Amino acid sequence: MSDTEIEITVLGSLADIAPGDWDACACPESADGRAVDPFTTYRFLRALEVSGSVGSGTGWQPQHLLARADDQLIAAMPLYLKSHSQGEYIFDHNWAHAYENAGGRYYPKLQAAVPFTPATGRRFLTREGWDETGMAALTQGAVQLAANNQLSSLHITFCTEAEAEAGDKMGLMRRSNQQFHWRNNGYKDFDAFLGSLAARKRKNIRKERKQANAFGGTIHCLTGDQIDPEHWDAFWVFYQDTGARKWGTPYLTRGFFDQMQADMRDDMLLVLAEKDGRYVAGALNFIGRDALYGRYWGCREDHPALHFELCYYRAIDYAIEQGLSTVEAGAQGSHKLARGYLPVETHSLHWLRDEGFRDAVGRYLEAERDAVSEEIEMLTDYGPFRKTEREDHD
Repeated sequence: MSDTEIEITVLGSLADIAPGDWDACACPESADGRAVDPFTTYRFLRALEVSGSVGSGTGWQPQHLLARADDQLIAAMPLYLKSHSQGEYIFDHNWAHAYENAGGRYYPKLQAAVPFTPATGRRFLTREGWDETGMAALTQGAVQLAANNQLSSLHITFCTEAEAEAGDKMGLMRRSNQQFHWRNNGYKDFDAFLGSLAARKRKNIRKERKQANAFGGTIHCLTGDQIDPEHWDAFWVFYQDTGARKWGTPYLTRGFFDQMQADMRDDMLLVLAEKDGRYVAGALNFIGRDALYGRYWGCREDHPALHFELCYYRAIDYAIEQGLSTVEAGAQGSHKLARGYLPVETHSLHWLRDEGFRDAVGRYLEAERDAVSEEIEMLTDYGPFRKTEREDHD
């Protein structure tokens, strides 16, 4: 395969590629079941475009990279031309300020990512048997695209650890961050999970769940055909409120959720709290083959501990019931530690065109990796699990 001629092209819209071709690289396993990663599927990424959540005026302009050999698509990368650093969750605002203070132009930049989605997954989507060749071609193509257009940088965020290691060997700069994930150690039910915790933490969670479920209403866990359009009407209100408070303007449009209802309702778990005939809070999760991904939360009424119940504990319940190994609870949030979510390392890769700036950032990243590693070790040791259980999680 090393002698095979590879053709690299840029795609301004997923409308210009057949869904089957993209998914043959993104999720070939979905032919016989659920996709490992729902976020890199054609359905999800195309929904962002169709709904206007990305595209003109959003600061996320699709520039998807395709690699072909012998007229066959062998690899693809979800790639965007970015005019800001919003919706990424691996922050480079300080890099942008430093670069521009030195007289450079940081934006636009290239971002290989799933927009607004801090979930680890493959960013180098390769057809089976083309892993090394496809990744090398996409890396060279993305760097060349940035260099040819005098762009400041290329960022590949929330990639897998294997991709980070391979990218590092290819000369990209590797960065580490952390999130909090829940791991299923073969628990038969929630009580079995609680049994792995220290007594005080176990007591606190039981108290919290009791308090949350006494909010005066009913909690519904909906997936597939159980989800109706009316549920999205309610959740849209929650999402708008959270988006306005966190980001000023919600990233996703109302149309995105309509696309999800049409194309991906079997891949979602919607948890809604209903009181006196109306929905007062909700949490949205996406379902992968072996993981549940917590994505959005919002409410129109405040009730003690209801956020923790809908976002964290119901997610654990579902993962245990379905035999999923992991719950990824999204970005940030050290408060998740006390609820059984332990810190894990996340990865990204970066290329900077300016050599001097690249050297300075490289030194910073080396120190940052050490700091992240130390913090993960410290937080894990401080976690809620009994000592023998902590050793199992290690």
